[in-house]
Amino acid sequence: MSRPILTLTVNPALDRITTVDRLVFEDRAYIESTTQAAGGRGINAARVLTSFGASVVAITVSGGAVGRKFEEHLNDDKFDKEIVKIRSGIRVNLTISDRQGLSIKLNERGPALSPQEQDRLLKATEKLLPGAAWLLLCGSLPPSMDPHFYTKLIEKASQNKVETLLDTDGDPLLHGLEAHPTLVKPNQSEAERLLNTALITRSQLIDAVTRIKALGAKSVVLSLGSRGAIAATSSEGVLEITPPPVDSLCPIGAGDAMSAAIVWALEKGESLGEALRWGVAAGTASAMLPGIELANLEQTKEIYRQTTITRVVV
Repeated sequence: MSRPILTLTVNPALDRITTVDRLVFEDRAYIESTTQAAGGRGINAARVLTSFGASVVAITVSGGAVGRKFEEHLNDDKFDKEIVKIRSGIRVNLTISDRQGLSIKLNERGPALSPQEQDRLLKATEKLLPGAAWLLLCGSLPPSMDPHFYTKLIEKASQNKVETLLDTDGDPLLHGLEAHPTLVKPNQSEAERLLNTALITRSQLIDAVTRIKALGAKSVVLSLGSRGAIAATSSEGVLEITPPPVDSLCPIGAGDAMSAAIVWALEKGESLGEALRWGVAAGTASAMLPGIELANLEQTKEIYRQTTITRVVV
C-alpha cells in the first residue's frame, strides 16, 4: 500500500468559470458557457494526483451556503477528504476566459478563521502526517490567519519524515521558507513579490531561484507558465525545463497540475530533473484544455516526451 499524499487547502473556493468569445477592453463579450467546480490549489492538485493513480487525502475547510455547494461538487471527486467545518461561508472565485487564452481572475479574499478553527485545522492535518509521504501546502491563507501557519506544519511534517511542497504567496511564503520545505514552487509574480524586484531577463530568473533557495528551501521551482520552469536544486544544480510551443486555452489550474506531477514523479523514485519535466508537461497539457479541465496521465505523457531539460552553468 503506497503512502498517501496529503494536500491542504486552507482557503478553498467555489470556482465559477465563464468562457466568452473574446475579451476586449471596453467592448462587450458574449458568454458561451459557465461551469462550477470545487476549487483551490490543493483540490486541483489532489485531482491530478488521483488521475495519475496516487493515493490522496485532501484536507480543507467548508462553511456556509457556498460551502454546501462546494461539498456537493467535491463529492464527485474520488480522493479521500478531511473537511474541517467553519462558521463563515467560504469564498467564490470567478474566472473569465476567452478562446484566445486570455483570462481574468476575480478572487474573493475568503473568510477569517477563528483561532479555534485554525487550531482544529492544524490538528486535523497533524493527525494525518504519520505514515504520509508528502504534504502539499497550497494557496493563500485567509485574512487575519497566522502567517506562520504553514511554517508550523512544515516543521511537524519534518518531524514525521514527511516531504513538503509549499505553493503560496506573501508572508506565508516568506515564513514558510524558514522551516526548510523540500520544495517551494512560486510563479513569477509570487517570486517578484518575495524578492521585491522585477524579474525580466533569463539571468534575473536564474539569480532569483538561487536567492530563494538561500532563504531556506531545499529546492526551488520557479514556474514560468508557457515558458516552463527554472529550478535551483540541492542535487542537480540549476535546471531549465522548456515545454514545446502549444496553443494555450485556459491556464487556470496549470500550476497545480505541475505541483502534483512533480510530487507524483518524485514519489515514484524519479530524479528531480525528471520530476520537473513531468511537472512542466502536466502544466502545459492542462493549459491546452478548456475551462477548468486538468490533464490526465496520457495527455501529460504526450507533452513530457517533447520537453527539454538544460543544466544551467551559474
